[in-house]
Amino acid sequence: MVAVGLPALILLLGDGADPGWGLPPVAAGAVIALGGALVAAGAALWLWTVRLFARVGEGTLAPWDPTRRMVAVGPYERVRNPMISGVFAVLVGEALLFGSEAIAVLAAAFLVINHLYFVAVEEPGLERRFGAAYRDYRAQVPRWIPSPRR
Repeated sequence: MVAVGLPALILLLGDGADPGWGLPPVAAGAVIALGGALVAAGAALWLWTVRLFARVGEGTLAPWDPTRRMVAVGPYERVRNPMISGVFAVLVGEALLFGSEAIAVLAAAFLVINHLYFVAVEEPGLERRFGAAYRDYRAQVPRWIPSPRR
């Protein structure tokens, strides 16, 4: 919903699209290509994390069917919240691709809201569910900026 529905509403009801941001053709093409690459990479990362939740975590991202096992493999070895990183990349890519300042603002708001939620709710909940294993993981793997393999 956040990566597709809200940007579509913004484009339909809000500021519309301005692919290339009014830049000269070569620069506009580069911005559009970068936006498309970010959308593709972010969507692929999101899909990978959802599959890991199902396969390794034995659950989903839905609050009514959370993972039963902690997921600390694949992109989760380098950053604690790759699913959010994937959606953020899609939003930034859409802002670039469609030339939309409003989608750029949505991307920034998405990141701020998720940071606050993860610090206040998600991480304490994971610590309650997974105990020492999560505390060790949290000490070794950064929240937002990927690190080399642990």
